[in-house]
Amino acid sequence: MKKSIIQVQNLSTKFGKQIIHQNLNLDVIPQEVLGIVGGSGSGKSVLLSYMIGLAKPQHGKIVYHTDPPYPSTQIGVLFQYGALISSLTVLENIMAPLKEMTHLSDCLKQELAMLKLEIVGLPLETHEKYPAQLSGGMIKRVALARALALDPEILFLDEPTSGLDPISAASFDQLIKRLQEQLKMTVVMITHDLDSLVQICNRIAVLVDHQVISGTVAEVAAIDHPWIKDYFHGTRGERYFR
Repeated sequence: MKKSIIQVQNLSTKFGKQIIHQNLNLDVIPQEVLGIVGGSGSGKSVLLSYMIGLAKPQHGKIVYHTDPPYPSTQIGVLFQYGALISSLTVLENIMAPLKEMTHLSDCLKQELAMLKLEIVGLPLETHEKYPAQLSGGMIKRVALARALALDPEILFLDEPTSGLDPISAASFDQLIKRLQEQLKMTVVMITHDLDSLVQICNRIAVLVDHQVISGTVAEVAAIDHPWIKDYFHGTRGERYFR
């Protein structure tokens, strides 16, 4: 196994009397697509907030083995609802990280932003539109373009296919997989979408009982645990796991 690019070490989280994580450990392997799944209240969003630096772990730590070690330019984040700035055009939204983190000329920033718009499969004329003029699927793609603006080594995705119809969701999954392979990124994806887990993830990590169980989809689906059995072998999983 390759050396980990991210290590979650002995992570514990507690809100009042409610235990969320308890000595949780997880390794993320370079250039893999890792899907993180779990029931409501299992701590997926909290774990993500720790991994992207929005919150500091109560106990334990997140260790990055990037070069250089975890500057903000090493990660890109696609938030669940896109989190586009409504007062900015598509082009201005994509350029925002470039303006914040680089000293490039305005002309070059625009060229790079237009390139990102193209690689996520949107027409170049989209750059003049505002978020309110976009469909849900287009918002996701613009947000993905913004997440890729600084050519991150690691891409975090929070429920990337939520709110999309099945055809749009499948197309977005394939876009993520194609970009991951072409750009040689590591992708960490929080999702509830079983299709996404099966179609594009190299490994998955299931948050259950305050801990994490990781492996390939087939390995995890074979584990005799009530939540895992319900999730992978329920009605939605019949076409994959019989």
